[in-house]
Amino acid sequence: MDNENKVTIHDIAEKAGVSPSTVSRVLRNSAGVAENKRDAVMQAVAELDYRPNIFAQSLASGQSMTIGVLTQNFGSPFYDGILQGILLGLEDSDYWPLFADGRWQPAIEEQSLDLLLDRRVDGIIIIGGQIPEEKLQKVAAKTPLIVVARGLKTMPQHCLYLDNFQAGYQVTKYLLEMGHRDIAHITAPVAYEKTVNDIQKRYEGYQQALRDVGLEPDPRLVVEGNLQQQSGVLAVEMLLSWGRPFSAIFSANDQMVFGARLALFRRGIRVPEDVSLVGFDDESSAAYMVPPLTTAHQPSVQMGQVAAQAILQMINGNSPDLPVFKAELIIRESVSRHR
Repeated sequence: MDNENKVTIHDIAEKAGVSPSTVSRVLRNSAGVAENKRDAVMQAVAELDYRPNIFAQSLASGQSMTIGVLTQNFGSPFYDGILQGILLGLEDSDYWPLFADGRWQPAIEEQSLDLLLDRRVDGIIIIGGQIPEEKLQKVAAKTPLIVVARGLKTMPQHCLYLDNFQAGYQVTKYLLEMGHRDIAHITAPVAYEKTVNDIQKRYEGYQQALRDVGLEPDPRLVVEGNLQQQSGVLAVEMLLSWGRPFSAIFSANDQMVFGARLALFRRGIRVPEDVSLVGFDDESSAAYMVPPLTTAHQPSVQMGQVAAQAILQMINGNSPDLPVFKAELIIRESVSRHR
């Protein structure tokens, strides 16, 4: 609708036969308006199909009743699980989320964050990402901020994440207990510094578990992917080309395991009889891989719910107590005992 055709408070007042100030009080749900006048205003609002100017209301009230949510990858099962949890966490509140996607590109992330701030959101939830801590500190000084799935050394009170070191250690320890000694690891590049990088921490947990049983990590058993399925295919091809024997693969996420499984199948390498596989995330499709995938479960929905509850607490002037989440190893049929 063109600007000149938009319904105004004066239009409603004229149709309802009341003053503009009465319309304003009704729309603000203020007390002191006679019931018959309130009914007349609401009937006029319905007949004229009035839509309030939210931005103008936020300027007047100082609140937009919205929460900005900056994610990194719409469609990623892990990130979408967090988004689902945020929706659940805001369900019983008066706040609505505004979503933006940084696409793991720093320039787009910062642009998206600025866009959300320009919308005068009452709080910000950032999932992952690479925005420098210095910028996040400036945001947090003015706007309630929670960062999910990323640790910040200077802002731990704003961070909600999984103990990825312990999770990586737990996965590797399980494979060691199953008799495996030549354990390959598919990791991913450390995309940003000055943060507690989840992928890096899983790799460090893998290394520590090996060292704790007297095994020195072999760089010929570690290959970098990019967290996508295709990189899992290429990672297995690279491992095989190096000629270093391995009996198990621990992947930093399930997506790369799916690619690794395909590469092993094409080579006639059986899972788990020849090579055992363990993933990370416990995506919904992990249970339907052939064979069903053993993987570390991240409580992504719960993390999103806690993030939403925490941001609401911060908006109300409270300091939330943020837990560190633990992964749960889900044992299925993709691992067998090595003999």
